[in-house]
Amino acid sequence: MFQYFDKIIKGTEREDCLVILQNLKESVGTRFSFLNYFKEIPVSYDARLINVDNEMAEFEVHDYQAKVISLEHKTLIRSHERFSFREDMIGEAFYVNVARKKAIICNFGYAKIRSDMRRYVRVLLDRPLEVDMIVEEDILKGSVKDISLGGASIDVGAMEQFPGGADINILLKLPDISSGSIHEVGVTATVIKVSGDNAPYSCVVEFHPERNSQQQISYYINQRQVEIIKELKEQTL
Repeated sequence: MFQYFDKIIKGTEREDCLVILQNLKESVGTRFSFLNYFKEIPVSYDARLINVDNEMAEFEVHDYQAKVISLEHKTLIRSHERFSFREDMIGEAFYVNVARKKAIICNFGYAKIRSDMRRYVRVLLDRPLEVDMIVEEDILKGSVKDISLGGASIDVGAMEQFPGGADINILLKLPDISSGSIHEVGVTATVIKVSGDNAPYSCVVEFHPERNSQQQISYYINQRQVEIIKELKEQTL
C-alpha cells in the first residue's frame, strides 16, 4: 500500500515530540487540518485543539475523521503558520470517540506528506477487477488492486514478463456499478515496477489513455468514490 508520508527526525524522536507539544500548548483553541485515508480516498477536515496535558492533545474532530483515525490508529496534521517549524506532523491515536467527535493524539513526530504529490485520485477496490495484459504475443491475466486515471497496481502471476519500462496493452473490464454491466476498455501502459517475494506480484503501471478510454476510467473511478464515501458514512465502530 502507498506510504502516505515520510517520517522526519530532527533531533531525537523524544525531543521532536516535546517541541511539537510545546507548540500545541501555546495553540489551544486553534484549528488544524487533519489528513487520513479511507480506501485510498483522502479524508481531511479541520480539527480544533481543546487541551494539551500529560503529553497528549485532545481535539474536536469531524465524525468522518474520527472514524478513519479509529481505523488507521494515527493521523497526519498539516503544518501550521503559528508553529516555530514548517514540517507536517504525525500523531498516534490514544483515544477516539466517534459519537462525541473527540480524538486524543499522542507520540507526535515530524512528517513529510507524500500523498500531496499524487496527480490523480486513487481508489482501492473491494472486488477484483479483471484485466487482460498483452505482452508481446501473450495474453496474461491480472487483477487490479487500486486504480487512478494515471495508472494502477495489478496483481500478476510472474515477474519476468513485466520488465520495468516495457510498454504493454491492457484491457480493463470495468463494471458499471449502477447497471451491473461490464465495459471493456483498452489502454496502453508502461510498466513502472514489479515487486513482491512470491506470486501474486504487484505490478505498477502508468496509463497513456486516449480520450474515450480516459472518460470511461474516470466514470468508473467516480462511481467507486461515491461507493467508498457511502461506506464511510455507514461505518460503525
